Amino acid sequence: MTDTSLPLSRFKVLDLTRARSGPTCVRQLADWGADTIKIEAPDPEGDGDNGGRKSSDFQNLHRNKRSMTLNLKAPAGREIFMKLVGTADVVVENYRPRVKDRLGIDYESLRAVNPRIVLGSISGFGQDGPYADRPGYDQVAQGMGGLMSVTGHPGQGPVRAGTAIADITAGLYCAMGIMAALLEREISGEGQWVDSSLLAAQIAVMDFQAARWTVDREVAPQAGNDHPLYMPTGMFETADGFINIAASGDEMFSRLCAALGTEALLGDPRFADGPARGRNRAALNEAVATVTRTATTAEWVERLNRGGVPSGPVYSLDRTFADPQVRHIGMAAPVDHPTRGRIELVGQPVRFHRTPWRLRNASPEMGEHTCAILADLGYSEEEIDTLRKRNVL
Repeated sequence: MTDTSLPLSRFKVLDLTRARSGPTCVRQLADWGADTIKIEAPDPEGDGDNGGRKSSDFQNLHRNKRSMTLNLKAPAGREIFMKLVGTADVVVENYRPRVKDRLGIDYESLRAVNPRIVLGSISGFGQDGPYADRPGYDQVAQGMGGLMSVTGHPGQGPVRAGTAIADITAGLYCAMGIMAALLEREISGEGQWVDSSLLAAQIAVMDFQAARWTVDREVAPQAGNDHPLYMPTGMFETADGFINIAASGDEMFSRLCAALGTEALLGDPRFADGPARGRNRAALNEAVATVTRTATTAEWVERLNRGGVPSGPVYSLDRTFADPQVRHIGMAAPVDHPTRGRIELVGQPVRFHRTPWRLRNASPEMGEHTCAILADLGYSEEEIDTLRKRNVL
């Protein structure tokens, strides 16, 4: 299973994660070649995670891994886990903070077995502090992190994003932290504990909207489909749908007017500069939309891009994956599944031009590799059978 041509093939990762944030983190490591072992409780109910083992969500999150069952609550299960830790580089978990302490797999316990181990932890609110023991959930973090307050149309009330942005970004930030820790380990020779949280990740991904408060003490309002600051940047109706146009700045606004044939807008004092266009966004949007409604989305996309104005269609996901550029960059990656047949999963958005990522296998069946992994640790068939009878596996 290990492909030594891949960038992270020399690393072994123990995956204790469930739900979305943790698997998102581990997927980054697995896709780039890390030997990733998904450790699952020997309980059929585990198949219900992410919509069931055969679901699109589970398949997309848990590809490129091996699976073993292991009861970490049993002393023999913890013993096996610690033997794996001795051979591993990374452990990733997204339990509530105190759970790993109860299981005896906290960072200090792992470090005692393997000082080079990197522990990646993801929680709802952080490993300590007044909310540390609260259960984390994406939509809760979206609300507390400010995203819902700026999403939606003015006066509409808070609106959640259409994807699990807090979960996903917490996982991505944790993966980045783990890889940075592995780089640092090459100098110090020691591992360390890396943790991220849904709340911190959600605040971080607010980026310039968050900085409007931290620097200028300005509370960002809802702006609907318009850019919060720079106009005209937003979604406009066409003869057969919608188009996104990004024309912020005086030069881009001049290009837009030339492409639309609305040069008269350049002399309108309401649209004389960026602040004026922001104050008069409703009137400017209607002036632009009056013209965009006269032709199709495809016609405007061609005309505007030819004129140097960033623009693009507004797709449903079926049309997204049918787009020729999306097909060209390989964002639907095929893999053969033992029961579902040939399926397509979501590809990596980062390309390595010498050692690219590879979709090597679909998600494993529960415990599919338990015997092989234990055999690598020196367990005999008889010992494995005994462990299974004792419900350790």
